Amino acid sequence: MARSVLIVRLGALGDLVHALPAVAALRDAWPESRIDWLVDARYRALLDLVPIVDRVIVLRSPDSSFGGVVRSLRRERYDTAIDLQGLIKSALLARLSGAREVVGFATALLRERAARVFYTTQGDGEAGGHVIGKNVRLLRVLGVAPASWTFPLTVPASPVVNAVRGVLGIGENHRFAVLNPGAGWPNKQWPPERFGRVARHLSEQQGWPSVVLWGPGERALAEAVVTASDGAARVALPTGLGDVLAVARAAALFVAGDTGPLQLAAALGTPTVGIFGPTDPARNGPWSQADVTLSRFAQCECHHKRRCRRSQPCVQDIGVDEVIDAVDRRCQRVMCGG
Repeated sequence: MARSVLIVRLGALGDLVHALPAVAALRDAWPESRIDWLVDARYRALLDLVPIVDRVIVLRSPDSSFGGVVRSLRRERYDTAIDLQGLIKSALLARLSGAREVVGFATALLRERAARVFYTTQGDGEAGGHVIGKNVRLLRVLGVAPASWTFPLTVPASPVVNAVRGVLGIGENHRFAVLNPGAGWPNKQWPPERFGRVARHLSEQQGWPSVVLWGPGERALAEAVVTASDGAARVALPTGLGDVLAVARAAALFVAGDTGPLQLAAALGTPTVGIFGPTDPARNGPWSQADVTLSRFAQCECHHKRRCRRSQPCVQDIGVDEVIDAVDRRCQRVMCGG
């Protein structure tokens, strides 16, 4: 039986990536159903690259108001709204959609427990494991239990990949690494000088040059990595989301902190090394057993907080030698086909 389903996951970029397997499972289980997704305007670009979504509804766009979005949702007469965020705001929007059934996480798993009042159906309270598993387990209450995780992403053709090779001075078949030193939270950011030393090591040991990605306000950060690399790295051209996907897919290795680009690379199956501080890689990190993460989460005093209470964020306690060892281990698996 065809259904109409609304997914509510407003942001952020990495969290949207983590929601994709649950939405893909719904599409596989209910192929004739309509699946719409409500998202914050800042992250619309990713959902435009998700072919299994029928309609993307944007919150906070210049041409829409909160009330206008709610009226638009109610016109669709959804059978089911699924809140994959667990906040009061996301749960309220799911309820205001007018869907006959509003599904959310068990109270113990909610980021804001008061959100529970807006649900008609809640999942079980099984905790632990990766957040992707948490999202997928929620579907059990709808009779959906996928055997595997898939990430339906369309990677657009991008001239930036060839431009990157040109900047690095390499040919089409030469491998390269991607370094992403930026982070949305200051206490997730590993020092750029250390990324530069990692680039030098990759050049010396693997023969791979590195390209440094950067986002708004991060150009100086990327240039600091290049300066510390002694010529082993180059700054990338400005990139949009589609360009980041294309470059990540072409890369032999992706090294970054807990950021959206790292999650995109992991979703594409690109080998990754993740550097984590206040967030738990077991919950938020790359999920392939072949990938390598380094973490100071056990010692962190500000779990999942944007600001560190220490004079130096715990992620900076991770030394260059540790990351180089992780890079070597991941590169060995690349060479062995893993």
